[in-house]
Amino acid sequence: QVQLVESGGGLVQAGGSLRLSCVVSGSTFSIHAWGWYRQAPGKQRELVAGITSVGSINYADSVKGRFTISRDYAKNTVYLQMNTLKPEDTAAYSCNAIVWGVDGRRYDYWGQGTQVTVSS
Repeated sequence: QVQLVESGGGLVQAGGSLRLSCVVSGSTFSIHAWGWYRQAPGKQRELVAGITSVGSINYADSVKGRFTISRDYAKNTVYLQMNTLKPEDTAAYSCNAIVWGVDGRRYDYWGQGTQVTVSS
């Protein structure tokens, strides 16, 4: 089992920055990858940034050059640094962890989410 708790969301003006944190607990050794997703009202959830256990990173095209995902193993925390925020970045952001079980199945774990609102 893996538990995730996000924090760091809030209201910010366009052009501003926020840093989201995701504290991970439980069977953290079993995590294959972490990701930050977001979902805006009326839209599908999308992957914003992901990082694997071996350090491979990917970003959505819409956030490349503005957002940075990182992890601190000592603190069991995954971060999403968001710079030059735009109103279209407004969404509920959620942290995700992917675990491959001994049964060969993929298990996804989610945090409760944190709201990011960017005003114009």
